[in-house]
Amino acid sequence: MPRLKLRGYLFAVLILCTMVIISCRSPQIGEDVTINIQVDGQTYAVDVPAGSTVAQALASAGITVSTLDRSEPPLYTVINAGDLIILTRVEEVFDTEQVVLPFERQIVRNETLPEGETRLVQAGVNGLEEVTTRRILENGVEVSKTTVKTVVITEALPEIVMVGAQASFAPLNIPGTIAYLAGGNAWIMEGSTANRRVIVSTGDLDGRIFTLSPNGEYLVFTRKSTKPADEEINTLWAVRTRNLDPKPFSLSARNVVHFASWIPGTNSVAYSTVEPRSTAPGWQANNDLYRVSITNTASPRRLLSSNSGGVYGWWGMSFAYAPDGRLAYTRPDGIGLVDQDGGYLKPLLDITPLNTRSDWAWIPPLVWGADGNSLYFVNHASAPAPITSEESPYFDLSAVSFSNESNVTIVNSTGMFAYPSVSPIQSNGQEKSFQIAYLQSVFVEQSDSSRYRLMVMDRDGSNSRLLFPPTDTNGIEPQVPAWAPAPLTGQAGYFIAVMYQGNLWLIDSGSGNGYQVTGDGLITEIDWK
Repeated sequence: MPRLKLRGYLFAVLILCTMVIISCRSPQIGEDVTINIQVDGQTYAVDVPAGSTVAQALASAGITVSTLDRSEPPLYTVINAGDLIILTRVEEVFDTEQVVLPFERQIVRNETLPEGETRLVQAGVNGLEEVTTRRILENGVEVSKTTVKTVVITEALPEIVMVGAQASFAPLNIPGTIAYLAGGNAWIMEGSTANRRVIVSTGDLDGRIFTLSPNGEYLVFTRKSTKPADEEINTLWAVRTRNLDPKPFSLSARNVVHFASWIPGTNSVAYSTVEPRSTAPGWQANNDLYRVSITNTASPRRLLSSNSGGVYGWWGMSFAYAPDGRLAYTRPDGIGLVDQDGGYLKPLLDITPLNTRSDWAWIPPLVWGADGNSLYFVNHASAPAPITSEESPYFDLSAVSFSNESNVTIVNSTGMFAYPSVSPIQSNGQEKSFQIAYLQSVFVEQSDSSRYRLMVMDRDGSNSRLLFPPTDTNGIEPQVPAWAPAPLTGQAGYFIAVMYQGNLWLIDSGSGNGYQVTGDGLITEIDWK
């Protein structure tokens, strides 16, 4: 091809490329482009400056965008001619309404009524709660609805119907007051086992705390929380047992799992708290101690600050009051005393902690002697090699004397849940003494899952003997035996109350005779003062 013609051809190609580039270039700043906006059910064609973002385009078109509104494409996107912007109006609406809480119907079997007979113990009353919901509307159409807050204004009272049970047992005279927990409700017996009545009928007692005041006038207990378990486990309450129409009242304490007890000689209760957790065991112990009065509205007073609680302190520690008001503590790695004025612990004896290889920890059961001169506790004993000390399956009942500062083993191989319980002071001529009731595991090396038998002995460990149940029957579940506050005329010894197969039994500590008191199989906690 001639050189002149080639140059002409190349020039023509250059001109053509230039025209294509010019035709495809983006609009320059300062020019307007036409876009479409779909909003509020209509579509608009709008001219906006080239290079605008969606947010700028909407503003140029005079369209207000709220913080919840959603655009497609997003607000930060740069738009081109002919683009379509879809703006969805999003609205958040909160509604509050009151909802009726229907009452539940509880059937309580009672052997004091003839079989088939029914009696209304408490009429049911509906409760009331305030429910707040959050609704999301898109272009006026509801797309989601969730409950964000629930507040119980009035709790529902269950209807309690007592139904006559098959079994009936001869009534027994009793000293003091027996309180027992059955079906989530609190009952008391006074004067006679035939004289029983419900004093708390909310149906939500969890049994973690269930203790009578020394004179039997008040009952302190815990109730299951209405909040999620990882927010609140329970709440602490009290009720006056002698009122004809008892009304429970809150003690403004919550998350009380291991300990609450009356402070001797006062109208106050001491308690320890935990922090709820979503992981096992469901809490992290604070290992603290507070004091609250049941006769005034003063805020709880702290006796002991939160602390680590030693080995396995996440599980928690417990406490025990002496008759004179001194306070002992027990935790997985030892026992000691609490300086209540200074707010600190004074270790008394180290105990080898038990490695349970699980999500629970063992706390050595602990109780003061009736004269306040000794502490009775369960000690973790060693085992032959190759079993390590922390994994030893052996536990002994031991005592510490403050008179001669001695520490002695009283009973070998009782089991980890021996739960020693001390009788009132008993006069025997000129000598004043007391007895110890405790539990003996049926299977010594599996005492964590074994049943137990009720034993009794003198305070020095002598005259130990089996009381209940007989060796040819199943044992009882681990529990703290409850001594009667006084003897009865013509009785060989003091009564001891225990639970057996869900029923209340009274055992004569002198003769060993046992008397079944209830037959409904619902009892889970007892106390006697």
